[in-house]
Amino acid sequence: MKTQHNLKIGQKITLPIKRLGINGEGIGYFKKTIVFIPGALPDETVTATISNVAPKFAEATLNKVNKASSERVQPRCAVYEACGGCQLQHLAYEAQLVFKNDVVKQSLEKHKPTGYQHYKMRPAIGMDNPWHYRNKLQFQIRKDEHGVMAGLYQPNSHRLVGIDDCVVQQPITMNILNGAVRILEKYNVPIYDERRNSGIVKTLMIRTGLKTGETQLVFITHSPKLPQKNQMINELRHEFPQLVSIMQNVQPTKSSVIMGDQTIHLWGKESIAEQLEDVHFNLSPRAFFQLNPEQTAVLYEEARKALDAQPGDKIIDAYCGVGTIGLSVANLVGEVRGMDTIPSAIEDAKENAKRLGVTNTHYEAGTAEDLIPKWLENGFRPDGIIVDPPRTGLDKKLVNTLLKYPSKKLVYVSCNPSTLARDLVTLTKKYNVEYLQSVDMFPQTARAEVVAKLTLK
Repeated sequence: MKTQHNLKIGQKITLPIKRLGINGEGIGYFKKTIVFIPGALPDETVTATISNVAPKFAEATLNKVNKASSERVQPRCAVYEACGGCQLQHLAYEAQLVFKNDVVKQSLEKHKPTGYQHYKMRPAIGMDNPWHYRNKLQFQIRKDEHGVMAGLYQPNSHRLVGIDDCVVQQPITMNILNGAVRILEKYNVPIYDERRNSGIVKTLMIRTGLKTGETQLVFITHSPKLPQKNQMINELRHEFPQLVSIMQNVQPTKSSVIMGDQTIHLWGKESIAEQLEDVHFNLSPRAFFQLNPEQTAVLYEEARKALDAQPGDKIIDAYCGVGTIGLSVANLVGEVRGMDTIPSAIEDAKENAKRLGVTNTHYEAGTAEDLIPKWLENGFRPDGIIVDPPRTGLDKKLVNTLLKYPSKKLVYVSCNPSTLARDLVTLTKKYNVEYLQSVDMFPQTARAEVVAKLTLK
């Protein structure tokens, strides 16, 4: 297969690497054609084999590093290249932090919001120990000629990579995973077969409370049946005293969705307790919670700094979830109002406020684009607004609402620099970007999170 640039699949090329792309892949140019090479680093010269071609670019697999970067390090993980869960273990951590800021810069250069060349980019805030930080795992379970195996799918495939020592997971989650796999094998529990759409156990989900040490195991199954469950529960309880909850979730479809609608209580508590700053959480199997609590506290502290809350300020916490960010500033301001489209999250936010003895909050289920105008009509005038949207960024209606009813201060907490840069194109019609502060929530990966401080022009 040839294209206008004459590169073809299977062709070997040697080229220098200029920079890293937003997914952590090396970027080089071969006869003016851009080539993406995972595993290659800037300032390296590599030999690679073309694996995919398109009219304007090509992709290649790394064969050999002819001239290595001074920032190249040996990955800690034995299955790093096969797994694909991490993208940057071969890059020294200080350089990873530089890359996180560069991802933000690349997004700004692509979308070009007003004045982006002059935005103040603060150095990314990393972790003292950028390993073993994830408090939750969801590993697929399969069986082959060697026995039961837990792991993750190789990128863009359905080939499972077995993992028994993940270096970014909290150690207790891996210990329980390995114990559960061993027990599934011991009792010959039917393991799900994707091709035949038969068998029972599909996935294991394990989450631990960083502050409390409480840990939950969830068997995600193809049917409500779980043979030998009492024997397995007894062994797991005695081997792992940290386990306080064992649950079963039924996911009967062939879709890629991990969890189904039916959850069955097998043993212990139905949820685990966790604490983030002053807020307590009860985490059921399907409850959302940040995967890196240590850096989440840093992220929220940076959001508070950007808000620069003053006594008497009225604050809106859009996408408030269970109220974490808003509750963390409530004692600094006059009033906090939060909204979320998930009613159960709003109930949790109210309960968290009550538990903390916070009386100056108001939480309501609904969309920000509906509630903000309603509150304004009733005389509420916010001094600051915090938005913490999903990866898809701000809803267009909300962006228009923020322009129509601007506040003096706007703090945008983003988990996707690309949608942040896109939204800034519109927001900068009314707001100045004071600075951008990256916080590394996911060391060893290409994901970048950033807090943007905006003020009214």
